[in-house]
Amino acid sequence: MNNFDLTDQQIAAFRTDGFIAVAQIISPEEVALVRERYEELFQGRWETGLMPDEVNWREGRDPPDHTRQICNGWKADRYLASVLLQPAIGRACARLGGWPGARLRQDNVLWKPPGGKPLGFHQDAAYEQWTTIPDGVSCWIALDDTTAAGGTVEYVRGSHRWGQAGMIEQFHAPENPTTDLLKAAARAGAEVVERVPIVVKAGGGAFHSGWIWHGSDVNRRAVPRRALVAHCMSSATQFDPHHVGAIYSRYKRFGDNQMDESYFPTLWREDGYRTPFIEPYTRRLINWGAAVPP
Repeated sequence: MNNFDLTDQQIAAFRTDGFIAVAQIISPEEVALVRERYEELFQGRWETGLMPDEVNWREGRDPPDHTRQICNGWKADRYLASVLLQPAIGRACARLGGWPGARLRQDNVLWKPPGGKPLGFHQDAAYEQWTTIPDGVSCWIALDDTTAAGGTVEYVRGSHRWGQAGMIEQFHAPENPTTDLLKAAARAGAEVVERVPIVVKAGGGAFHSGWIWHGSDVNRRAVPRRALVAHCMSSATQFDPHHVGAIYSRYKRFGDNQMDESYFPTLWREDGYRTPFIEPYTRRLINWGAAVPP
């Protein structure tokens, strides 16, 4: 892990633009490890025996030119978890969010093949109304060198200040990925829609606000574009007692809005706390749901 720390200038730029690019977030060794695990995950081989929360692409079931996506691969693969659940990512997200700490809401395991179709421009936080604090900060990590022509993630500078919109009409493989984006820009009276592609080497990436508009276009290169995303939320976040998320509200206990750290682990907190199972789990000393060793 590249034990990076953000500068005051980066934090100021995040407030203004809604995102920042970072040259290196994980090491070359970790990039190679995660690439290897992608082959296993997208073949449906779960290292822990537990299926991820969402498997949005299966070989033979879904079109080969659609972006492959798995959500919460960390539960299915401890090698992947060892890269995602590191304190530096949590610390950076907490600092950018102005939080006392950060817990993982979910991860995204993304693989856009050559010719892979777009992902519609959207706001992540629009999908998180099942939480009391639907805002968030995400860490997007490139696993391949990215280019503007290769379907890399693109952020619309300053669009986190346009206000809150709902879920978009079509997330996967829309004919026009900017349909909802342009409607939001018109509502906000934005005269300029500046799309900024993130061009970094493998292991680099970006941090972005939960309310910034972002998406990706067609991969026009002959190589895949793979990325790993950690979507973080404040350590103070709870379940919203009135809104139900179709997938993640299943982890809410009846009569209790607290979030169970088994499913939403705390990566970093300013008082030094970190969910106890993370270290033995990511070191593969315990498997899913096993007791933390004394």
